[in-house]
Amino acid sequence: MAAHIEDSRYARFALRCANWAERWFPDSWVFAVLAVVIVAVATMAMGAKPTEAATAFGDGFWSLIPFTMQMAFVVIGGYVVASSPPAVRLIDRLARIPKNGRSAVAWVALISMVASLLNWGLSLVFGGLLVRALARRTDLRMDYRAAGAAAYLGLGAVWALGLSSSAAQLQANPASLPPSILAITGMIPFTQTIFLWQSGVMLAILIVVSLVIAYATAPGPSSAKDAAACGVDPSFSLPAMPKRSRPGEWLEYSPILIILLVLLAAGWLFHEFSTKPAITAISGLNTYNFLFIMTGALLHWRPRSFLDAVSRAVPTTTGVLIQFPLYGSIAALMTTVKGSDAQTLAHHISTFFTQIASHDTYALLMGVYSAVLGFFIPSGGGKWIIEAPYVMQVANDLKYHLGWAVQIYNAAEALPNLINPFYMLPLLGVLGLKARDLIGFSFVQLLVHAPLVLFMLWALGTTLTYLPPVMP
Repeated sequence: MAAHIEDSRYARFALRCANWAERWFPDSWVFAVLAVVIVAVATMAMGAKPTEAATAFGDGFWSLIPFTMQMAFVVIGGYVVASSPPAVRLIDRLARIPKNGRSAVAWVALISMVASLLNWGLSLVFGGLLVRALARRTDLRMDYRAAGAAAYLGLGAVWALGLSSSAAQLQANPASLPPSILAITGMIPFTQTIFLWQSGVMLAILIVVSLVIAYATAPGPSSAKDAAACGVDPSFSLPAMPKRSRPGEWLEYSPILIILLVLLAAGWLFHEFSTKPAITAISGLNTYNFLFIMTGALLHWRPRSFLDAVSRAVPTTTGVLIQFPLYGSIAALMTTVKGSDAQTLAHHISTFFTQIASHDTYALLMGVYSAVLGFFIPSGGGKWIIEAPYVMQVANDLKYHLGWAVQIYNAAEALPNLINPFYMLPLLGVLGLKARDLIGFSFVQLLVHAPLVLFMLWALGTTLTYLPPVMP
């Protein structure tokens, strides 16, 4: 089976699903608009006035602007760092390590997952460039599609358990949360989410299992389909900087401004990390993004190179910029509009889940729910804004550990990413492939990850006790 994964029953089914989704699924923005309409209609069905729904829609539309920009900079920062000349040289060195095609696929999976713990945007671009570098080695006989799927494992398996976890970052940054959600959840520091020992155990197991699957399902030398067979030229070179055309451009090509800027940044970062615990400092999204942007500027060395990298990164932020305002509106509709019984839609949903869930079944129920919803709303942060009001209210009602409730969302929300082409787009652009080329392999990962993740969420959750919300 491993040698002929492309001919397996599971892969054929996954490819049919991918083809159907590509043909019939609209853009994710359309799903977000549809969600707004459904929620607005639901509030009016509860007895709310149309004017109240419209007011909540408009008021909530801009409520996530700080977080929207922060998430856009997460993508930009990761892209800029990954596409810098030193990063490209590092990729070439890393590509020399594997001894055969299968080990190369597993190597890509490991690098991708480790990178995603720092920044999921970095993981996609860095992993894609590593696959291209490995593909240039004709001695490996590496399957280009399997390696591409391995490069996606960072986002598809573990990213939400790392520093760029949208839900964990939101909960650790009360200024980024809508007040209506903050009142339910309070502030939850990293020590209660991604830095729990239970999170570390789950992360380690997922990495090991993902590596085993990536290696086992990679086609052998006889059946491997290389880049040329996929119609891709794996050669890569950084775009050459345009030549200076006027004297006023000399500062764009000089590292002086970059050096001065980075020195100022280093001073601020030193103050930030010396006056606060390291976990507290890095948990701030502004600090996190500041570190990546300044690192990217330093690695590019010249302003012109840095600005060109930013311009290439900006198109990848389109989904974030245009969708997050709609998620803010949905949150406002759910938490501020009251029906004839003076209760909100979030209250009714949380009451429903409280009635069907118990402390013991919370992890399984919410895990399945978040995973299914994640296929239709592929946004870790935006979807958390939608789910948090009732998911966290249920956790409070059932006296369930709030930080682990966030981790349940994080781990389960990542599952549909394995078969959802939305977040694949930046990687596919680097690889020159289509989603259907990767999904046959990532679907096999999903078949193992889904029951494993749900079991670990339940089992590890039993070791934690409830702590009431802590207001900033």
